[in-house]
Amino acid sequence: MVKKLGKLLVSGAAVVAVTALSGIASAQETWPTRAIRIINPFPAGGGTDAFARPLAARLNTELGQQVLIENLGGAGGTLGASVAAKTPGNGYNWFMGAVHHTIAETLYTKLQYSLERDFLPVTVAAYVPSAVVIHPSIPAKTVKELIALEKRNPGKINFGSAGYGTTHHMNGELFNLITGTKLTHVPFKGAGPLTPALMSGEVDMAFDGMGTAAPNIKVGRLRALAVTTAKRSTLLPDVPTLQESGVNMDVTTWYALWAVKGTPKPIVDRMYAATIKVMALPEVKKVWDSLGAAPGGQSPAEMEKFVKQEIATWGKVVKASGAKVDN
Repeated sequence: MVKKLGKLLVSGAAVVAVTALSGIASAQETWPTRAIRIINPFPAGGGTDAFARPLAARLNTELGQQVLIENLGGAGGTLGASVAAKTPGNGYNWFMGAVHHTIAETLYTKLQYSLERDFLPVTVAAYVPSAVVIHPSIPAKTVKELIALEKRNPGKINFGSAGYGTTHHMNGELFNLITGTKLTHVPFKGAGPLTPALMSGEVDMAFDGMGTAAPNIKVGRLRALAVTTAKRSTLLPDVPTLQESGVNMDVTTWYALWAVKGTPKPIVDRMYAATIKVMALPEVKKVWDSLGAAPGGQSPAEMEKFVKQEIATWGKVVKASGAKVDN
């Protein structure tokens, strides 16, 4: 009787397990059945928004559900990342981060999350060059003139950033290391607030993403001295690279999509496939071209390796610069 009861219990447990697995499989097959949220850890109007919103608009159609962008700016993008890391990994919470988050891994001493532990890579959406831009009131027409001006006035020229740990910030720190300058860092809560401060002359210069900088350069509100990548930008073909200007820097800003840890792999794979399909659309390519961006598209496994490399690379820059944020 005891043996028979034991068999019944085992059999019953097996049925429950099979039923549970069947339910999970069914949920994955029908996903999504409601609105999807992508957390953008920067204020509206910045570089992340420039790519997240066109993607979300087309994913609405591709996935058959509304895809919403929620801006949660602050602390160089780490506040929104921390919130995203604590959301359920159920396929309805995603995170649109950037290279800034690989920098934060070593810059911030008390992060409330881990990029590698709490998120699952989906794909890189875009690679974007940055431009060294200055307010027209600054009397420098070239990088060489800027360096000479700063060395005559050490510490008196400042550069704005989208926050501690962003590429705006670390590009400036790297520039100081390589050139021996002492540009003073002025952080803002995202590229959105940085832009008007730069155009008004509140800050002297910035290492700004091409998406936000190019329109203001073309109408004369800002002056471009160089681009940070090894190749010139198609948006500003007459602007030299930093390397051409005598500064050995080659830095690219990138934006990427992550799932929250715990999200089932079939759902991550489906989001990856949907994102790749959307990025191939002519209207999306047109947006990327207008921002001087190159599309990403690596598989989740490839992005995982890439992110690990970026954390290690930027970790060396953070250490060399002595920069640190005790959050």
